[in-house]
Amino acid sequence: MPLNRRKFLEKSAVTGAGVALTSAVAAPAARAAEAKKPGKPVKRYSLTVMGTTDLHGHIFNWDYFKDAEYSDAQGNAQGLARISTLVEQVRREKGRGNTLLLDAGDTIQGTPLTYYYAKVDPITAEGGPVHPMAQAMNAIGYDAVALGNHEFNYGIETLRKFESQCRFPLLGANALDAKTLKPAFPPYFMKTFRVKGAPPVKVAVLGLTNPGIAIWDKAYVQGKLTFPGLEEQAAKWVPKLRSMGADVVVVSAHSGSSGTSSYGDQLPYIENSAALVAQQVPGIDAILVGHAHTEIAELKVTNTATGRTVVLSEPLAYAERLSLFDIELVFEKGEWAVESVAATVRDSKTVADDPKITKLLKDEHDVVVAYVNQVVGTATDTLTTVEARYKDAPIIDLITTVQEDVVKAALVGTSYASLPVIAQASPFSRTSEIPAGEVTIRDLSSLYVFDNTLVAKLMTGAQVRAYLEYSAQYFVQTAVDAAVDVDKLTNAGNRPDYNYDYVSGLTYDIDIARAAGSRIRNLSYNGVALDDAQQFVFAVNNYRANGGGAFPHVASAQELWSESTEIRTRISEWVTAKGVLDPQEFASVDWRLTRDGTPVF
Repeated sequence: MPLNRRKFLEKSAVTGAGVALTSAVAAPAARAAEAKKPGKPVKRYSLTVMGTTDLHGHIFNWDYFKDAEYSDAQGNAQGLARISTLVEQVRREKGRGNTLLLDAGDTIQGTPLTYYYAKVDPITAEGGPVHPMAQAMNAIGYDAVALGNHEFNYGIETLRKFESQCRFPLLGANALDAKTLKPAFPPYFMKTFRVKGAPPVKVAVLGLTNPGIAIWDKAYVQGKLTFPGLEEQAAKWVPKLRSMGADVVVVSAHSGSSGTSSYGDQLPYIENSAALVAQQVPGIDAILVGHAHTEIAELKVTNTATGRTVVLSEPLAYAERLSLFDIELVFEKGEWAVESVAATVRDSKTVADDPKITKLLKDEHDVVVAYVNQVVGTATDTLTTVEARYKDAPIIDLITTVQEDVVKAALVGTSYASLPVIAQASPFSRTSEIPAGEVTIRDLSSLYVFDNTLVAKLMTGAQVRAYLEYSAQYFVQTAVDAAVDVDKLTNAGNRPDYNYDYVSGLTYDIDIARAAGSRIRNLSYNGVALDDAQQFVFAVNNYRANGGGAFPHVASAQELWSESTEIRTRISEWVTAKGVLDPQEFASVDWRLTRDGTPVF
């Protein structure tokens, strides 16, 4: 990457991160004059834009992995059935004709419900079902939805079928045809609001998605779609929308507000750039933020070109919150002007499910509940992820063992069949449990919550060592004589659990008393110190293989094999074939935490 591009990224990331810190003192926007002309009262109009994001297939307030109503320590509730109730409340308060309902993406992946209608009873089959998310969102009356990165997880065919079933557009101004570089999806949506005794108000919604799709779903989009940066595409489209007569411009962006990227400099575009869009692109009034799974009731960002304040809001994921942008307009000098924007969030736990939605999708829900409760085997011991992020847990060894076995079988008869196979896996959840006794699909699904697939890469010992050093940055440096608090031991630099990897087939210590970058000690293969030139077949999920998490070497390593079957499905097949899930068949202590050679636990 040219040096000037790298400097741009670094500067932008710093600027974006600073936006949240300075937002409280953002300069006030230039507003239409309040003064009234004698005998001519100023005409005003109030508009409310509602927004959700990162629904991830949550329609019911139901935990398919626990086979029970959803609950958490904060008392949150989830699901579009709750959102529907909130939306109807707002429509009654504001007047249905004065509201707009948007979403900022990641709708069709994330629960067994959405998996079932993508893979088990797919919507793409001839005469197949209508996707439950399409049914629910149509019934609630969404006006427009931005594309999220997880929309591409099941391939373009599934996404296009879902699009055809929706009575609202899927927007993606920066999702371009790779050959023509023209938008592959509608870039924007326009809606006209009638105002008594005054010209209508025209609202434009610009949809922007995440550039990371090019990495995370490379297998589906490479050579077909390209995803340029949000800032540059917003700068292209916002003036067009204004020239088309838009009085209000709202952006629905599947991009967080931090100004940072999880994929480092693998792409010349920023992953979480919503605040940068507000800061850099004139003419935007409000941005519905998605992707980051954080709650931001209201964030005010000053546009550097105009001095105007742009209001951002991100509702909590899984339909736990609904954002409201209350927009006040004034008509003066022959045109409408935005006078003020204020954002708030409403909480799904404060209302009951809308029976219209629960009744509409009850059959689909019941089918999936029955599916995930199928018994596929028995377990001799209870396996849990409670300590998996800081101790080598047998439940994670199950994942790596399955991955090793699948890749070994796939490479039989090839020139790589004689190479040792190692595998990675992450402690995705802190609460997964496979109980002793009957094992169901939902037990195994809770262990592997993502729809990742398996890839085999060719790696050297030196590359694996660098990979492990990078992974070990997850731990907070802890002095030899310091007390160990497991709640403060991990997630250094805010790294999520899913970006910490075990690697099976090797043994190693992680010395957390040492600085990051020099923690891997006693790295061995077959009881012998690792040879940096040794070649390995690395069984890795597609997210990591495509560069997710910015782990070194793996994205550029030679690919030997890949498949489209989910790792979660492979785990279910493995357990079904064995019949009995016995840790003695797969558990091994491959790594441990140490301080100056002494085990931490």
